[in-house]
Amino acid sequence: MKYLFIGALIYFSFSIGLYASGFLIVFAFFNDKELKDLNVKFLNHDYYTDVLSFNDSTGKEIKGDIAISIQRVKENAKLYSPSFDEELRRVMVHGLLHFMNYKDSTKEEITLIRAKEEKMLGLFHVKQ
Repeated sequence: MKYLFIGALIYFSFSIGLYASGFLIVFAFFNDKELKDLNVKFLNHDYYTDVLSFNDSTGKEIKGDIAISIQRVKENAKLYSPSFDEELRRVMVHGLLHFMNYKDSTKEEITLIRAKEEKMLGLFHVKQ
């Protein structure tokens, strides 16, 4: 399933018109406290979050680290998603979208990034 997911991420980048010459994406998983510590250290945000993106992309190469709190994903899945797996895919996609210069600071940006998340998540609804 991991290979299918990465393949779909690459496919999605092309489907939205992004031409990339290479990908290097690292997903790292943390608990709430560890991710909050990273949020404080690197973004000066003193609150819990589900995902942080550290974008090192240059030119047409997409690369960077995506840090995810498994605890937040579990809690958010209970509130917003049908399953843990679905919520985990959502935050992974969300992190990748930041590498594609999508932001989530304003209402308009949030609306746009959520729409892109839904489009990308639609790639994973394959009947087996």
